Amino acid sequence: MPFDARALSALDFPRIRDALVERSATPLGVERARALLPQGDGGRIARELDEVEDALFGVSLSLGGIQDIRELYARAVEGRVLAGQELLNAVYSLDAAMSVKRAINANSRGPLREVALGLGNHGELVRRVLTAIDRDGAVRDDASHRLRDLRRRIEPLRGRIRERLAATLDRWADVLQEHIVTIRRDRYVLPVQASRVGQVQGIIVDASATGQTYFVEPATVTPLNNELARLILDEEAEVRRILTELSGLLASDAEVPMTLSTVGELDLIAAKGRLARDWRLNRPEPAHDHTYELREARHPLIENPVPNDLELGETKMLLITGPNMGGKTATLKTLGLAVLMHQCGMYVAASKARLPVVRDVLVDIGDEQSIEASLSTFASHLKHLRFVLRHASPDTLVLIDELGSGTDPGEGAALAQALIETLLRQDARGIITSHLSPLKLFALETPGLKNASMGFDVEALAPTYQLQVGQPGRSYALAIARRMGLPEDVLGRAESLLGPDAGLMERMLEGLERERADLATQLETTDAARREAEAELARVRQERETLERRRNEMLAEAAQKAESLYADAIERVRTLRARAQEDSARPRVMQELRELRSAAQKARPAPPPAREERGDPIRVGSRVDVPAYGSSGQVLELRGDDLVVQLGVMKVGVKRRDVRLQPEAKPKVARSSFGGTAPANFEKELQLRGMGAEEAVEELRTAITEAHALKETPLRVVHGKGQGVLRRLLRDYLKTDKRVESYHDAEANQGGHGVTIVNVRT
Repeated sequence: MPFDARALSALDFPRIRDALVERSATPLGVERARALLPQGDGGRIARELDEVEDALFGVSLSLGGIQDIRELYARAVEGRVLAGQELLNAVYSLDAAMSVKRAINANSRGPLREVALGLGNHGELVRRVLTAIDRDGAVRDDASHRLRDLRRRIEPLRGRIRERLAATLDRWADVLQEHIVTIRRDRYVLPVQASRVGQVQGIIVDASATGQTYFVEPATVTPLNNELARLILDEEAEVRRILTELSGLLASDAEVPMTLSTVGELDLIAAKGRLARDWRLNRPEPAHDHTYELREARHPLIENPVPNDLELGETKMLLITGPNMGGKTATLKTLGLAVLMHQCGMYVAASKARLPVVRDVLVDIGDEQSIEASLSTFASHLKHLRFVLRHASPDTLVLIDELGSGTDPGEGAALAQALIETLLRQDARGIITSHLSPLKLFALETPGLKNASMGFDVEALAPTYQLQVGQPGRSYALAIARRMGLPEDVLGRAESLLGPDAGLMERMLEGLERERADLATQLETTDAARREAEAELARVRQERETLERRRNEMLAEAAQKAESLYADAIERVRTLRARAQEDSARPRVMQELRELRSAAQKARPAPPPAREERGDPIRVGSRVDVPAYGSSGQVLELRGDDLVVQLGVMKVGVKRRDVRLQPEAKPKVARSSFGGTAPANFEKELQLRGMGAEEAVEELRTAITEAHALKETPLRVVHGKGQGVLRRLLRDYLKTDKRVESYHDAEANQGGHGVTIVNVRT
């Protein structure tokens, strides 16, 4: 079912179309914008929103200069011959359309490429026309061989005619009105005095308006003028033949209508994008559960509007009450326009929007009193409300302004309540505005219906236009009257006439407003305190990061100094090792070597304290107990909540919750200490696990030096298995040390690949 045209007008939707018309670049786009209507196809709406997004952030659609050539195309199809300038206008527009297609294919994110498929390929037509017609619309000389030949013959012939006439000018000087050569009726002539025309031989071609001058073609140039006339006729016939051929070529291009239609569609998309940029609109998201959610929604046609949040879902109907000119109708129209713009594939005036696709917007807005139809304001409202009740459903949006007005307030309230109950039973969604106090109490007690009001500043006597959901609105009639200075006895009498119940309602609403204002103040204070706390937290974090960075710099500086000292010690070790080759100096050198190694080890920087690991303590390599198997093993793989654990020769899969992490014993990096000079004090096992490559090689070199000097063999080098990197590096060194006789892995029960037995030459 198409959307009700009266509803579109009541919601000012034609002004939205006018805004699109202003931003259209072509007559084709203007036509599309003026015909734009909401639609109910959710898939098409999403596609059109994708196209607008592509035009905003992907392709800059430049459609200026493309004309509406449908009338030219229709004339060509009818077999009529187009003028050169008309053909130029047609091919210029088609060429521009092809340029747009190339730009889309180069820059589009995807959606506009689908649209651009409708732009045809008119390259041959454009080439033929631009080759045959110059920029002034005239047919070029080289448009055909015959035309080129005719024009080559015409110009020399014109020159010969002018030469003969120039010679005749001197002979006819006495009878000429003016001493010039002119053209009349496409023939070269001379202006002869009327009184002396009988003194010359020639053909009178024309006369002046006064009759004082005859334009005479001398007999000597008549044959040449005849020849020129014949050539000109042939030229005109050839030009017409060429224009006829080009017009037929345009008529035979069946893709022209689709190209023009696509240009209009692209222009409308570009206009939607420009409107979204100019009005700061945002893309709405689809809602599939008949819910409406608008954040910071604005009326797009009001300058500097106050943004409000609107939501319909569990609350099916919103009843907005409050004083006149407070913004109730504008709020109602804000939601209606958002729905209509969304279903036209347009962005909406809200920072965030979730909207369903509705079948229709049912509206009763404004006073449509009709003298001709003998309809009062109230009767007009009833007519529209009957239509609303007939079509209301979950997939329609109901917008009713000033429900129950135009008749007795008591009867109007009863009728309004009955109508709202019916709408709720029909599961309709919408907004209703009213001034009737009984409806406020009804909304407090009715599920699915919620009170709302528009803010009003009594001191300034001005509305704030801020929507307050959950609070019924006050009329402020007496408050405004008191503020305006009406006599107190009049106000007192009015309050007494209202009765205690009415006064109670006003006082209750006033109290609610005060509480709301107090809560808003407290919330603002709390927000300020929270922002201050967040700023202080950010400052503390920054200071902590600065201290951490300085600490790391100091640790790095200390480590660099220690490494320098350690490198010096290593160099001294190498020197002493060279001296140790002499048998006489060996005992003293070995003693110095031990002292130097001890000092170097003390000078090495302590490793930085390990940071506390957060998160899951179990990782690959961890030792865990598996109670279900009564055994323990090493974690080989992590697969989410599943672990693969090596239990002896078996690999088993267990849940993370079924294992217990064993405390990791920090490996002790044992420094080999070769104390004393007696062989009995020499430690033959060298612990290198956990060391770096260079450090481990240096330890091994030193140990081999001492073992060789003390004639101790074999050495047991413990480097661990791991990935075998340290083992390979140590063995690469052993291959090069001539003091090593041989080396091999330890027995399987004594370390296997994790231990290398080194036999030192003695």
